[in-house]
Amino acid sequence: MINQAGRVLPEKIGEYTVKPFIGAYNTVPPNDPVHTLRTASHHFSGDIKLLPNLREAIQATGLTNGMTISFHHCFREGDEIIGQVLTAIRDLGIRGLRFAPSAVVTITNPSIVDFVLNGVIDHIEASGIRGELGDAVLRGLMENPVILRPHGARPRAIEAGELAIDVAFIGASAADEYGNATGQIGPHACGSLGYSFIDATSARKVVVITDHLTKYPCLPASISQQYVDYVVKVDRIGDPEKIGQGAARVTRNPRDLMIAQRAADIIAASRLFQDHFSFQTGAGAISIACTSYLAEQMEKRGIHASFALGGMTAAIVDMYRKKLVRVLECSQSFDSVAARAIYEESGIVEIDNALYSNPFSKGSLLDKLNFGVLGALEVDTDFNVNLVTGSSGEMMGGLGGGPDVAAGADISIVCLPIIRGRTPSITRRVFTCCTPGDTVAVVVTEAGIALNPRHRYYRELREDMKAAGINLVTIEALQRLAESLTGVPEPLHTTDQVVCIVEYRDGTVLDVIRKIE
Repeated sequence: MINQAGRVLPEKIGEYTVKPFIGAYNTVPPNDPVHTLRTASHHFSGDIKLLPNLREAIQATGLTNGMTISFHHCFREGDEIIGQVLTAIRDLGIRGLRFAPSAVVTITNPSIVDFVLNGVIDHIEASGIRGELGDAVLRGLMENPVILRPHGARPRAIEAGELAIDVAFIGASAADEYGNATGQIGPHACGSLGYSFIDATSARKVVVITDHLTKYPCLPASISQQYVDYVVKVDRIGDPEKIGQGAARVTRNPRDLMIAQRAADIIAASRLFQDHFSFQTGAGAISIACTSYLAEQMEKRGIHASFALGGMTAAIVDMYRKKLVRVLECSQSFDSVAARAIYEESGIVEIDNALYSNPFSKGSLLDKLNFGVLGALEVDTDFNVNLVTGSSGEMMGGLGGGPDVAAGADISIVCLPIIRGRTPSITRRVFTCCTPGDTVAVVVTEAGIALNPRHRYYRELREDMKAAGINLVTIEALQRLAESLTGVPEPLHTTDQVVCIVEYRDGTVLDVIRKIE
């Protein structure tokens, strides 16, 4: 069958029944109660939740073959918890688990691939699986296809009962012996634990893992003791350098700076750029530069933002401290400055990922977002965005919150260079459709700016850009230019085997990724 994005899909993939994408705003949520596996429990004064090691904690949860385990990715590339837990599970002889973290970080020692090969993991559901694991999946590592969901789709899937978590392992930079936990203090602080809130409140059993036990009660407490079954202290939860540096990058590349400046100019030219506007800029190199240019525009015009949303960086914290932004709604902290600032500043608020981006809630923060600045690997002439697969057949990124922000923001701005190496980034058809084109308002490259004539704010944007003297080109002109610089790339060849299912935020299937030959 062919979905609304023009992608050819099978009706079933193994036991998975495909619900085809029908449009970014067309799915009506069911009027059903939310689903949870969380069980009632009872504790007496003096009960002990602190266990001596991971092995005993895993046994205490009753984890058995075929269950689902989850983790959060707030420690990013510095995470050492996942490897320790999976090793303990393997040593206990438990097999056939569904591995469902909020995202798969790049872990090499031990490699998650090893746990797939030895049978500990046989299903994966996450927002992204880059690195060694992602490349192995594209080449047919797993018998069962990986399910990729954007950040907002994960809490939706949990509440819908599509992703039922048996045991959640929540890493915390500090915790007390009764389960109150946080990422805001301790020697390896990671900042917001927003991606773990849905796991804490929905999983059948919850294990908090820390390397820094505090006196009771832990303050602040991002995760409350009322949801926690067991606590384990380990020697180290992660590499503090990688925790602080894994995601955010500052660029001095003139091309990236030009793109960032243009994105900030588009925001400043919009009629929505006025006191109390809201924005999300993210942590990529271009996004961080755009944040700095946006701050300059705000200071120049005397404009202040009501809130900034999503993952926080040092650049956004600097805007807050200059009183350019009233509130930072923080779902995760992308660097060490942002990780510490959430504890130091009262206006930096740790938010639940469901509050941030769940499309089937009674109101997400994305509903109030004016501008979203996003990155991409590819954009095609229908403004569809590829966030995950590179032209060389590698898994280069994750869905993250990009599809959510594009759909939620009034104006979504996708920034990318027109070519990367000898490969066009503006293409006739993206290899993997991750964000539907209808939700993308503007594409910004160093070679020109293209507005999407199908976007709901197209007419207003065109008028505002004309009034500001910002020159525009068509997306087709950018595609032709890119191809003239690189030539027509050789297409990737695939088999019929589906290795990844790309769900949209409403649970419908936007695309599938087939095995790379």
